[in-house]
Amino acid sequence: MTRRPCGNSNCPPRVKMTPKMMNLTRNLNSVALAVAGLILLSSCATTGIAKAKSQSNSSQPKLAVHSVEHGKASWYSIRTNYGTATASGQRLSNHAATAAHKTLPMGTKVRVTNQSNGKSEIVTINDRGPYIRGRIIDLTIGGAKRLGFVKRGVVSVKVEVLGKVKTGL
Repeated sequence: MTRRPCGNSNCPPRVKMTPKMMNLTRNLNSVALAVAGLILLSSCATTGIAKAKSQSNSSQPKLAVHSVEHGKASWYSIRTNYGTATASGQRLSNHAATAAHKTLPMGTKVRVTNQSNGKSEIVTINDRGPYIRGRIIDLTIGGAKRLGFVKRGVVSVKVEVLGKVKTGL
């Protein structure tokens, strides 16, 4: 008695694949792969709705410049701050758009402009400092990277204190 591949005597005999059957199998595999690719590709397509939503900024309040300071800016990070605590109680994040200022209220939005290259970013004050004479603001290292002065360490900046536009008549 010969042993069959499926393990019992009731299984059908093994069918030998002919070249025609092998071509048919290859063609079916190719079609299945093409259909899967089309489904995957169509799921990556955009509809344009998100683009239309991002262009309308009516929900964000308009900000006006209330005052301007000129001086030196430096950067700090979790490592140079000896941990993640800030004066506001928020956790310090190296990549956040936040900064330290000596006197501005916590939560104040300011636009910091690097005077050497013109790059600017709006950041939120959530910490106190800098405590080195001549410096007016300390940005997180992520903000310093975006403004292009990490390697220099200290750079001349313009700090514009921003507030909501008053629209009363």
